Formats: sequence, structure tokens, C-alpha cells
Amino acid sequence: MNTPSLNDLIELGAVQDAQGLQGQIKVRPHSSDPVALLSSKELWLSLIPRRSAGVTTSHEQASLTLYQVKQSKMHSGTVVITLDGISDRDQAEALKGARILVTREVFPKTDSDSYYWVDLIGCKAINLQGESLGEVLDVNDNGAHGIIALGDAKTKTVKQLVPFVKEAVQNVDLPNRLITLDWQSDW
Repeated sequence: MNTPSLNDLIELGAVQDAQGLQGQIKVRPHSSDPVALLSSKELWLSLIPRRSAGVTTSHEQASLTLYQVKQSKMHSGTVVITLDGISDRDQAEALKGARILVTREVFPKTDSDSYYWVDLIGCKAINLQGESLGEVLDVNDNGAHGIIALGDAKTKTVKQLVPFVKEAVQNVDLPNRLITLDWQSDW
């Protein structure tokens, strides 16, 4: 299999630490419901090369390594994963800080009214009056619901935070990358 570029992969979490003595890793998921992480049969791990001074330069590339998943389970708010080829605590600890990435194809299919947050990023947002509200720069969870950050894609400046709830979100058109909101531009 060819190694994909980082742009072709979606980050689902990061290795927080080793778990136990058998080489399991403890992953801090980026989602409160890490269904894609738990269902993946293979994961890419990205490690930034370490230098003696602990500093990397911008031209250095992160290394990507593909691992087969033997087992994954939720444990105390983290995901504990057993990877093929990682069999002891020292090997697992060497992965600490690695980013966990997967290809988009491994994500389970969603219902018609459900969306993966990563799919919303980059969508244009308009209100019911047709005014542009900006582009979705990020999506976060505040515990009660999702929040989309709208702003200028070129400067990455967030101009508004909008709750991703049915009262505000009128339509999501992923093929056309457009979200229609019941929201005013000056709120």
C-alpha cells in the first residue's frame, strides 16, 4: 500500500501513553463518541522526528507508519488499542505523542441527518436571507451540542460561533458544500 499524504488522512486522536505491560496504547480521542476510531481495523501513526534539542524544523516531515489494529476498547474516557507489532510497554511508550490518523473510507456510514464534523469544515455558510456568514473553520463540542466556528478561510479568523442545533441549522448540502442557517450576520 502506498503511503498517503497527511492531507489525505483524518486525525482522530493522539497517543497519550502506554497502557499495561503488553504494548497497548492509550489514545485520547478528539471526539466524545469515537466510533470511527473504535471501528478502524488499521491506523496510521504520525510521529514528528525528534532531535537532540527537542526542536524540529519546518522542512522536516512527520513519518507515517501503518499499523493493523488487533483490539480497541473504551476505558475511562480514553481508547485502549492493541496494535500488531507493538508487544511491550517500551514499544508503546515510544509512540507517545503520535497522532492517530485514518483514511476517510473507514468511517462508518452516517444517517441522512447526521454528519461527521470533518465533512463540515470548509463548507460555506449562508443565512435565510442569502447573506454569507463565512466558511466553517472548525467544529467543537461544548458538552451539550456542537458549535461551528465561522470566519475567513484565508486569514483563519473566526467571526462567529454558531450552535450546531436544529433550531439554527436549516439545511446541510454536503455535495454543494453549503450550510443554511437561521442566523444573522451581526449576531
